[in-house]
Amino acid sequence: MPVSDWWPASPDRGPAVAGAPDGRDVASDDVVRAEVPTGSWRDLLAAGRRGTVAVLCGGVLLFATDTYVTASLLPSAVAEIGGERFYAWVTTVYLLTAVVASALVGRLLAVWPARRAYVLALVAFGLGTAIDAVAPDMAVLLVGRAVQGLGGGLLAGLAYALIRSALPQRLWTRASASISAMWGVGLLVGPALGGVFAEMGRWRLAFVVLVGVTVVVAAGVPTALRRSSRAPAVSPGPFPLASILLVGGAAAVLSVSGLAVSGAGVTGRGIAVAAGGLVVALGLLGGLVVVERRAGDAGARVLPAATFRAGRLAALYLTIAAMMAVAAVEAFVPLFGQRLGGLEPVIAGFLGVALASGWVTGEIVSASVGRARAAGTVGPWLVVVAFALLTVTQHGDAAPGTVVVWAVSLALAGVGIGIAWPHQSAAAMSPGMGDEAAGTAGDDREGDRASAAITMVQMLAFALGASYAGVAVALGTDPAVSARLLYGGLGAIAVLGALAAVRARPAL
Repeated sequence: MPVSDWWPASPDRGPAVAGAPDGRDVASDDVVRAEVPTGSWRDLLAAGRRGTVAVLCGGVLLFATDTYVTASLLPSAVAEIGGERFYAWVTTVYLLTAVVASALVGRLLAVWPARRAYVLALVAFGLGTAIDAVAPDMAVLLVGRAVQGLGGGLLAGLAYALIRSALPQRLWTRASASISAMWGVGLLVGPALGGVFAEMGRWRLAFVVLVGVTVVVAAGVPTALRRSSRAPAVSPGPFPLASILLVGGAAAVLSVSGLAVSGAGVTGRGIAVAAGGLVVALGLLGGLVVVERRAGDAGARVLPAATFRAGRLAALYLTIAAMMAVAAVEAFVPLFGQRLGGLEPVIAGFLGVALASGWVTGEIVSASVGRARAAGTVGPWLVVVAFALLTVTQHGDAAPGTVVVWAVSLALAGVGIGIAWPHQSAAAMSPGMGDEAAGTAGDDREGDRASAAITMVQMLAFALGASYAGVAVALGTDPAVSARLLYGGLGAIAVLGALAAVRARPAL
């Protein structure tokens, strides 16, 4: 039997099998989808679509670039405007507002047309960036970062939601890969942009450049998103206040507790505070699950009803969360490259982008080849293997060969995330997602919730991963022990994601 007979060829949710609106055979509990070719990259970038892709990718690139550019120029900014004791809050405030904004995307699309919502996101991001550019002190800079986070969270969440309404379903996988690749581009462009202007003593110009790019992206919205001009829902439903408070609370606790183990001079009390914050955040997220489950089909929710019914959508979100959590390791790779491998800072920096490089490469190749079920299942297990290798090879005075193993393992982890990501995210956006009993296959609000939730889950999971990473590194009695705690703990999270991917396989 050829492999293609038992690995479905593509993530295209093409012509449904007769008998059910979402492609499910009414006589079977297994998903049955016709094997039809996915759209090509040429199809994605055809006239009438390339503008849409450019605008959606541009919005995510702004968010990603700003995340990294600010980190690289912040020392220069603090030297000029002061406020060193609030240094870590620049990132904390940004993450908090971004997570809350991403949770509100579904609600926003229920009351506003898509193009207007996207312009609002760009205006918020541009306004916050302009405030940063002229900030006379740290207090004003923090206000700008909060507004930037609101706009950035909306841009990231709207990107996935608008893929659904602006592009045909056969192109969702490639579009998801393109959007996700912008984080890799941002990782390369952001530090370089911030570093250049900081070196020139003109750090404010980096924000001016971002404002200019925001204006350019906004100018393309009316034409690029004309296909997504779906009218908002007649009734948006009740506002999910409880869910928003729980999401915001978890993000706030993670952000604030992370400050206890940031920088030098970590104390036992700081570790206890950070670890306690991690536990509290997990409790708040558990409360979110309870509230969302009890809300019912017509209740106030930020997640689609299918999340808690068939179980496959929940498994997809869990897989996405696990892969995003382990990606938080990037921030610590250069540190251990220097301390354990004796690398120069520049070389250690290149080691730090190995995961991101593998991620971008893996997703572009995977989106081109297809084989959704194979990619979505095998990818997370590659991440597990990579982190196992990283864990057992951490020791002091590492030889050059060991450093090479680290680089290969990090790249392998990135490839594993990359080959699974576009298929997992495209499947999560699919209408109905194994929920034919609820009759939600044609419900745009449910689709918007499912798509927007990808970004919310992504950012919350990254915050959880970063919080754990900070605690693990602080707990180590020496750099080698810290590294093993870091890689081993994140590897355990990767195992959880790989098991969830097996559960989610029928949805791909």
